[in-house]
Amino acid sequence: MGAGWAWAVVAAMSATQEPQVVSPLVKVRPGEAVKGRKEARLSLARGECEAVQVVLPGRVERPAVESLTLKGPGAALKASVWREAFIDVKTPSNGQGHKGPWPDALVPVDAPGHDSKLPTVFYVEVCAPEKQEPGTYRGQLLVKAGGAKFRPVPFTAEVQPFALPATSSLPNSFGVSMYSIARGHGVAPESAESRKLLRDYGRALLEHRVSAHGMSMTPPPVRFEKGRAVLDWREYDAEMAPFLDGSLLPSGARFTSTDVRDSKQAKTDAEKTAYYRAFAEHFREKGWPAQLFFYAKDEPKPEDVPLVKAQSTRVRAAGKIPVLVTSPLDDALNGSADILTPTLNCFYPRPGPQTCRSVVEARALRKRLAGDTRVWWYQSCNSHGCNGGPPADKAVDAAYSGWASYMVDHPAPLNRAMGVLAFSSGVDGELYFDTVFAYNTKKDPWKDVFEFGGNGDGTLFYPGTPARVGPSGHQPILTLRLKHIRDGLEDYEYLRLLAELGDATFARTAARKLARTGWDINADAGEWEAVREEVTTRLRKRWAESEYAKRTDRQTPQSTP
Repeated sequence: MGAGWAWAVVAAMSATQEPQVVSPLVKVRPGEAVKGRKEARLSLARGECEAVQVVLPGRVERPAVESLTLKGPGAALKASVWREAFIDVKTPSNGQGHKGPWPDALVPVDAPGHDSKLPTVFYVEVCAPEKQEPGTYRGQLLVKAGGAKFRPVPFTAEVQPFALPATSSLPNSFGVSMYSIARGHGVAPESAESRKLLRDYGRALLEHRVSAHGMSMTPPPVRFEKGRAVLDWREYDAEMAPFLDGSLLPSGARFTSTDVRDSKQAKTDAEKTAYYRAFAEHFREKGWPAQLFFYAKDEPKPEDVPLVKAQSTRVRAAGKIPVLVTSPLDDALNGSADILTPTLNCFYPRPGPQTCRSVVEARALRKRLAGDTRVWWYQSCNSHGCNGGPPADKAVDAAYSGWASYMVDHPAPLNRAMGVLAFSSGVDGELYFDTVFAYNTKKDPWKDVFEFGGNGDGTLFYPGTPARVGPSGHQPILTLRLKHIRDGLEDYEYLRLLAELGDATFARTAARKLARTGWDINADAGEWEAVREEVTTRLRKRWAESEYAKRTDRQTPQSTP
């Protein structure tokens, strides 16, 4: 299908000036025909966010929207609207990727730099607070562009009676660094502006059900008195307490986990253990429910085994802090990890060349570990190939294709699949090494996020500098991929809740329709929407039954024994 033909279709559409409503699971690219609807219909749980894309016909100058408010039985719902900016992919992540413009960054609608030669796409999101009154909410999105006028886009949002928890039920930890953020925004790392940006990035992650490790990476100052570590917690608590006690967001969401920050002031084994013990005691005293963990040497090589074992011994002597090790099952590291974290590829056998040296399915892996060892996983370049571009060997390209992936130039269902896979596999959590990696390179992330053989590996934001976003000032720019990750975590909540309400078999069947394995994922957006509708209908029924049972129990007089 040629670009000229597609633009002819778009030009014909422009005569009607009718925007198209498209699923967020479709990445709208230039030269590809858009098949959408005339109105937006959303279904969302209380405590959930859902979105659609609104695509304008033809070439558009100066796009703008009026605020969208949806009215219904409860408080009005106000939508958030971004314009999708395109990233020019120069080297495909693998055979599934392609060169050319890909939508990824979500910029303010009025941000400078709109290219009228590229599709104009708005990402429109509606969020329902946990206490929102269920029912139907309606409104209209009014779109303008230059002197053109467009038909209003009707919006209907059905708020379901069931609710999702504000904090992710699946523990996770994604890396973020204040120093990378400062470099990406061109500000001093230790400045007040840098610390505000760090909080903004952390807040953005938390709003998408993602917890963070790293952050400022500054350990609390410590002194040692008679074998006891005395830490000054003032700066640490100022930075981290809002993320750990649920006070940052109105929803009360909090980090599920975070890392111990090692200190160079602790030099001997005894001092290190005392320091770790003080960390654990502080979390207990504060009542923070987040899982504190020690991140051991990342992806240890054989020569790193003694180091990992020494780290594990020191941390375990402090008690109550699990040691996280990023490694496949490895006899040399046996017993060193409390949270063993292989890459995604290590859980799913497939034909052809192997991309993990020890492939063991999650439930089988857990049986080979000590009883209380948890199993997390993470994505790496093994999900797309570590060199970039389609390998000449088709068997190798196939081995690195199809996996759940956070790459810009991969289909949206692959970006979203980790939540469904986590439910099906039974893993205990997810790790991801970084969200702003490209900020700390010599390249401009707006022009190139190709790292570790993939487009966007380790980078889920763009630096929103005034030059890029206008007078609204420095801010983290979200991505479609972060939205898909959030939606995947919400998929997990739907399936988990359905299982808890007694319908685990149905939930597992629904999950398999979307992601049969880590490398066999349904890429059809319509199928994803159909399965979500099936799950919603089933969940609404189960929820009503459970609520009815609760009311019946309260209203029934208790018999006298």
